[in-house]
Amino acid sequence: MDEIAERIRSLGSFAAVSWAEIDRAASIPEADGVPAAEELIRQLVAGHETLIRTARSLLPLVNQAGEEVTADLVTQRLQVHEKTAWMLRSLLA
Repeated sequence: MDEIAERIRSLGSFAAVSWAEIDRAASIPEADGVPAAEELIRQLVAGHETLIRTARSLLPLVNQAGEEVTADLVTQRLQVHEKTAWMLRSLLA
């Protein structure tokens, strides 16, 4: 998250700093209670898949804006989330 916040600041904007701000901006709902292991893995996969969709939707926008550094950051995050989702899915198979 630090890398993303630093990129936001380098572009002249302010990153969310409080939990309330982060929660309002979140696209992944917070889980209630403590799910069983398999359900937790399913929730983690769903969360990573949400982040993958978000990253993929951002790439055309940042490329169109000529934001190579931001595109690189998004691509790096996309790789992390795709790999993690794949690894988690393998636990469910």
